[in-house]
Amino acid sequence: MKLRLCLYLAAISAVLVAAVPSHTARRPRYGSTLRVELGASVTSLDPAVAAANPEEANAKAELDALLYDHRGDDGAFVGGVGSGAFRVSEWEAGKRAVLFANEHYREGRPFVDSVEIQMGRSAHDRVLDLELNKTDFAQIPAEQARQAADHGVRVSTSQPNELLALVFLRGGSGIETARVREAIARCIDRTAIVNFILQKEGEPAGGLLPQWSSGTAFLFSTETAARGAKEIQSQISTSPKLVLGYDSADTLEQAVAERIVVNAKEAGISLVSRAMPAPGGTSAMRERQAENSKQRGDPNHVDARLTRLRMPSPLPNVSLAAFIDKLGPMAGIVDSPLPESASPEDVYYCERSIMNSGLVVPIVWMPQVYGISARVRDWKQPAAGETWPLADVWLDSTDAR
Repeated sequence: MKLRLCLYLAAISAVLVAAVPSHTARRPRYGSTLRVELGASVTSLDPAVAAANPEEANAKAELDALLYDHRGDDGAFVGGVGSGAFRVSEWEAGKRAVLFANEHYREGRPFVDSVEIQMGRSAHDRVLDLELNKTDFAQIPAEQARQAADHGVRVSTSQPNELLALVFLRGGSGIETARVREAIARCIDRTAIVNFILQKEGEPAGGLLPQWSSGTAFLFSTETAARGAKEIQSQISTSPKLVLGYDSADTLEQAVAERIVVNAKEAGISLVSRAMPAPGGTSAMRERQAENSKQRGDPNHVDARLTRLRMPSPLPNVSLAAFIDKLGPMAGIVDSPLPESASPEDVYYCERSIMNSGLVVPIVWMPQVYGISARVRDWKQPAAGETWPLADVWLDSTDAR
């Protein structure tokens, strides 16, 4: 009887120990300043002012989501600046901002009293500040996530929701041009790019939608076919030297472009990489940039360029429609817009049609990675299309490193 009682008590103790979380649950508290670092330099908070580059556009959208009440059905922000969870207290364009909690926000006051934002911080500096506990929140490049975690940084990683793709600019036509595109698509070693450049933070991409969203990504091959690429190249009578462009400010794009050039050279394809000014401004300005870059007399001429495509929604039809809108002016894709009621079969056949054109070559899917200090509580990784939930986190002053 005594032995049975001991076993019973031991079992109860084991259950109780297992039920205790690694951080003892605490009641959320109000107060303190959340320290945030951005890589981009945001020059204006006015939604009508175009960003200078994609990095600024993404950061600007995150800040606007904190300052405006919500987005309307058309995607535009509703309400005046300061109608959101926070109001601007201090503003130094491109350098620094301080946001105070909006006591009258319709969804309730944020937990933190204020958010202090430092802009223009390099990826190296952001990771270092996270290691030294000098900041509470910063986005980390996917290729640096593993190293940051090894150095003790608390890392939060999303599902892969950003596609890096090679896009052939419209203008090229003819059977031989199509064959060159096919050869380049076949020779790219996506697995090596994921393993060595992205440090295994991502996955090879064969289609325009990830498996977790569409459920059909496995139907698009990600295998390298270097021998097939060589055979195709040997059948082309005259193969001009092609130029692959990448964002001059994007070190990841540069590394991937250089790797693709190596793959192409091994297949006998004449391909060089060229740094390009970051695409920015309005859609009309971006279209003119793409048009000018196709002129062989232009010093920035390219035949193709690497492009990042971030999913605006977990829904495959919404994301694919957004990708078509962006790729259309660049590659001349003329697929009909997907209706909101598009079935999974409609989405697949539309995706298959674009892939069969050879104008877009998916390379890798990447996650969004964030570094978070130990004192940040109730952080929830945003899904595709969602903004940073900084109004919902609170700071635990008793858990500092």
